[in-house]
Formats: sequence, C-alpha cells, structure tokens
Amino acid sequence: MQDIGIIDFTRMSTRRMVAAPMQSFIDPAILFFVFGMLAGKLRSNLEIPAPISRFISMYLLMALGLKGGFALAKSGLTAEVSVSLGCAMAMAVLVPAIGYTLLRRVLGGLDAAAVAATYGSVSAVTFITSVQFLDTAGVHYGGHMAAAMALMESPAIIMAVLLANLVRQRQLPPSSAAAARPRFRHILHESLTDGAQLLLLGSMLIGIITGEAGQVAMKPFAVELFKGMLSFFLLDMGLLAARNMGELRGKSRWLLAYAIAAPLAHASLALLLAWCCGLTVGDATLLMVLSASASYIAVPAVLRQAIPEANPSLYFGMSLGLTFPFNILLGIPLYAQMARAALS
Repeated sequence: MQDIGIIDFTRMSTRRMVAAPMQSFIDPAILFFVFGMLAGKLRSNLEIPAPISRFISMYLLMALGLKGGFALAKSGLTAEVSVSLGCAMAMAVLVPAIGYTLLRRVLGGLDAAAVAATYGSVSAVTFITSVQFLDTAGVHYGGHMAAAMALMESPAIIMAVLLANLVRQRQLPPSSAAAARPRFRHILHESLTDGAQLLLLGSMLIGIITGEAGQVAMKPFAVELFKGMLSFFLLDMGLLAARNMGELRGKSRWLLAYAIAAPLAHASLALLLAWCCGLTVGDATLLMVLSASASYIAVPAVLRQAIPEANPSLYFGMSLGLTFPFNILLGIPLYAQMARAALS
C-alpha cells in the first residue's frame, strides 16, 4: 500500500476513480466482508474470537495513526490542515443536531438522542476502508484526516447526553430527574479518553515525532500487513452485520429508510462544505465518509451507560445492520465519485 501524502493525482488516477465502483467489489477486503455477511446469513458457526478481533482493530488504528503522523511530519500544520479539521468539527456538530430534530418526529426523546449520537459519531473501520480505497485508486489525501476522525467521535456523545438530560427533566419531577441522570463528568471523561481514540492520537503523535526515520522502520508493520489485517477484520464485521440485521425486524420503515438516506444526506452536506472551503478531492471524500458513517462500537458502549432507557437494538441494529454494509459496499465509491465530479 502506498504511503499517505506522497501519491500524485494523475490522469491514471482519474480513470481508476471512474472504474472504482466495480473494482471495489473485487477488492479482497470487500469480498471478505461479503463472505462474512453470507456466512452470517447462513448461520454458520464461523466466528472470530473477540480478543483477536479487538487486537486487529487496535492494529488498524495504530497503523492509521502512524501513517497520519508521518504525513503530518512532512507537511506540517498548514492552512489546508486547519481548514479540513474545522470542517470536520462543523460536521460533528451539525449531523447529530439535524438528526435529533428529524428523529424526534418518529421516536421518543431518549431514543432520538441515542440514534442521533450514533449517526453523529464516526466508524473507524469505514474510514480505514475508505483510506484503502483511495490508495488503490491513487488519490492523494492528507494524513491529518485521521485526526479529523478522532475529533469527530466525541461531540455527538456529549450532545446526546445533554439532550437526554433535557428530556428527563421534562418527563420527571426535578428530584427524580436528578437521581436518574448519570454524572455528566463521568460520561465526558469516558467519551474523551476512549482507548481506541487515545491509541489513534498517540500513534499519530509518535509518527510526527519520529518522522521519516520512523516511517522506514515501521513500514513492514504499518504498510505491508495492513491489507491482510483489514481483510480479516472486515470478515468479522460481515459476520456481525449479518447477525444484527435481525434486530431490525418490526422496526418502522421510516427508521430503515433513515439508515440509508441519512448517510447520503450527511455526505452531501459534507461535500457542500468541502466545496465551499476548497478541500481536495481526497480530503473531501474522507470528510464525506466520516460524515456518512455511524458508530457501532464506541458510541453504543457509552450510550448503554449514558442513556440506558434507549433501545440498544434500535441504534445498534440500524448502524451495523444497514448503514455499515451500505457504506462499505456502495457508499465509499459513490462518495468518491461525487467528490471527483464536484471538485475536479
């Protein structure tokens, strides 16, 4: 896999982008995801042990953080980097706010806050898959977008906790609401110090400090193993996605439509912002992917403590059962084409 930040965006990459939707289906990593979904639907006993799955996810985050750090060590903190990070923070606030406003029409306040937080946060695996997609297509993007992913994870959780507290205060007497409300300081600490997020940021910092020498030393680990590790992890994600689709049975058709329409709407909003701010095609694509993704690991874990009244099968089933497969199979190449058409 080529290194982030040193790939030229040539005419050859344009032809690759046009053919990318078809190529994405014959990419080994994507095919392993499809295979995992088929095995899950067939109720196979194929299973990736949880410790191994967790190790691979940590490897992917570490490798991504290192590559981002190496790229930032070369480029430095430029105006382009600052604008991209600003766009990411803007989307991190806009997506859950819009989501809650719409979902409140079909869900109770607590469920609406939980689903809005899930879709307002990001999926690291979707982002990593999109990075691999852009590398294959030969499209340049900035390593700082890994930092954008880290910045976009927590605002939605914080907003959801605040919204849930407001809903509780309206539904219960003041004394009961205070007793039922989880400690905001604890939730804030947990959302900002999540292990995966810290690993990503720490790896990025190490990449910045070690620079080119570190890049050479870590290439066998962070580059040559990456594709295989991603394929193995997507196999596990395919199994999980297939087995969680059953949780969507009996759910409102509006919610099922939201699980597909929301990513498209969020990606379109991100593209508009990227166009206004002059982002490159690669950075815009990754901003669209981040905005369109939904968390199915970090946020659901926090929501179980922060909003225990919300229905986990709702927000977890929507994000992992529908949105994640849609983004992996169709969304990423679609967002890349949209960015190419609008910004080239």
